[in-house]
Amino acid sequence: MRPIRLPEPPTQTMGVPEIFAAGAYSVIRRAVVIGNGYPGSENQCVGLVRALGLSDKHVLYRVTRPRGGINEWLHWLPVSVHKKLEYVIRQIFGYSRLLSAARGEKPVCLSSVLEADVRQIVTMARETYEKDGPLLVVASGRDTISIASSIKRLASDNVFVVQIQHPRVHLNRFDLVITPRHDYYPLTPEGQEKIPQFLRRWITPCEPPDGHVVLTTGALHQIDSAALRSAASAWHEEFAPLPKPLVVVNVGGPTGCCRYGSDLAKQLTAHLLNVLVSCGSIRISFSMRTPEKVSKIIIKELGNNPKVHIWDGEEPNPHLGHLAWADAFVVTADSISLISEACSTGKPVYVVGAERCTWKFTDFHKSLRERGVVRPFTGSEDMSDSWSYPPLNDTAEAASRVHEALAERGWKLRP
Repeated sequence: MRPIRLPEPPTQTMGVPEIFAAGAYSVIRRAVVIGNGYPGSENQCVGLVRALGLSDKHVLYRVTRPRGGINEWLHWLPVSVHKKLEYVIRQIFGYSRLLSAARGEKPVCLSSVLEADVRQIVTMARETYEKDGPLLVVASGRDTISIASSIKRLASDNVFVVQIQHPRVHLNRFDLVITPRHDYYPLTPEGQEKIPQFLRRWITPCEPPDGHVVLTTGALHQIDSAALRSAASAWHEEFAPLPKPLVVVNVGGPTGCCRYGSDLAKQLTAHLLNVLVSCGSIRISFSMRTPEKVSKIIIKELGNNPKVHIWDGEEPNPHLGHLAWADAFVVTADSISLISEACSTGKPVYVVGAERCTWKFTDFHKSLRERGVVRPFTGSEDMSDSWSYPPLNDTAEAASRVHEALAERGWKLRP
């Protein structure tokens, strides 16, 4: 198998001090990340910031909305309206079961994370501009759109705002939009055929991407050659002795565009049992979105097999170690983030359940198959067979476009 060259992280170069290399106020030295509390969204922001060389110079803010119970039915509301309505409900019903704990993917809870406040961020960007230069703002997730666009509107001379994932609003409210190609699926001939004529004007996006839209194949993330080398070293003691090939199985959970339940769990376990003879070891991980009925079936069928280890969900999370040490991956079709990370390694990636996906997810899986990046998991594979492809490099390519956009404005990132 030909050696695979993985993307390298940004490196600092020697040169004249940055204050002489560019204007005093034209070098970006810090960033603000605005997240929504979900790992899939925030990982994209941090991945881009890391690729831009600002991993040690960013602050995480978070847009929070009430969760759990009746709040799960109110996510279509703007965050500010949702919070006011939730306050009224609490006054009427108190802390009743209507406001019980949320199900599904849980937001990351960190007491050190700041609540995203437009006035605070705008004031900080303006007051520190002369000393620290412009502020890079990177946001992802629907709940962050109004915050990021307001920062751009109120401090356009002091900030550069990047919105990850299509915001479904006027793109000129941001300096740069980074979004996967499949977000434009409604504009494709296949997508148009699935939309009734009278609804087409209401389905976004309505127009093709313009010059300040960066299209990616998958999701952004933090995986590059440096991250994999570090993880390989950190997890050497646990993974190096395992029999080869090591097959890592990542199980997500159903989504609106990829629905499944115990049927997929039974299909997956049957296929894994079929290929077990060609595997040295199998490591299985569930996500926070994995339904209990799915995990129970997999644990029941495979939990006692000596070749199989199922992560129990306790820290430390072996995900990075899996990416570094796996010889092949099996991933459920619902998770674009997990698939994107696996495809950045250049190792074999098998997808299970893609036939259950609809709408833009079908376009995503089709694009990966056409590039030879993934193959369907059928249960007839010899897992010792190795195949490769040019690894997905979306994060580094997006970072390069950010550099170009900044240069057009006369700004640059610190060397």
